[in-house]
Amino acid sequence: MRAGLEDAGLQGELWRGEAAPHYAGHRDRLRDRARRGLSALPDYEILELHLFRSIPRGDVKPLAKALIARFGSLAAVLAASPAELKTVSGVGDQVALDLSLIQETAVRLGRETVTKRTMISSWTALLAYVRLALANEPREQFRVLFLDKKNQLILDEVMNRGTIDHAPVYPREIARRALEVSAAALILVHNHPSGDPTPSNADIEMTRQVVDAARTLGLTVHDHLVVGRDGVASFKALGLM
Repeated sequence: MRAGLEDAGLQGELWRGEAAPHYAGHRDRLRDRARRGLSALPDYEILELHLFRSIPRGDVKPLAKALIARFGSLAAVLAASPAELKTVSGVGDQVALDLSLIQETAVRLGRETVTKRTMISSWTALLAYVRLALANEPREQFRVLFLDKKNQLILDEVMNRGTIDHAPVYPREIARRALEVSAAALILVHNHPSGDPTPSNADIEMTRQVVDAARTLGLTVHDHLVVGRDGVASFKALGLM
């Protein structure tokens, strides 16, 4: 109850002679600073502001710092799965859901910037989108962007999720799905959780197999993008396709 009344600005009347906890008034002070400019706040305080809504009472600064320490960055916290988030003491179902919701909202906003636009002429927006969606994924994920005849996005679909260094890819399944959604072209995308986007020999061989399977059906594979925290590698730019 005490911590719940804290946000009403009544701290001075609460404690009835008892020493106020060290965090008394912190939420109001942080909100005041946020109103003056969010860009000046460090990552853990941005995370605190989100946690205020999930945990309406008490001091959430230690939890915000613990989450960033566990995952390495604010972006990595938001990209973590609910199960991974709940390995941090103090994170329950509600906090895990709320943090995952932030990431999903950001990804959908990024997707809107590339939907109904020609992929080939919106390359900067595309790279920003795939980095947002995949750069901090803790497990390897293979996605396909299915494009129409105008090279506009029809569908961005996760074809497979794997381990920290491998996601099985089935070229015939990709080709079959392309026919189902009436795609004319594809852009392959997967991530390297290690952070280094450099294509591996296995990546190169798998891409060749997908390109061959697509060609038999008259489909074009424009590129294969490998996403890591260190950047995005393009097979086409590297001369690998």
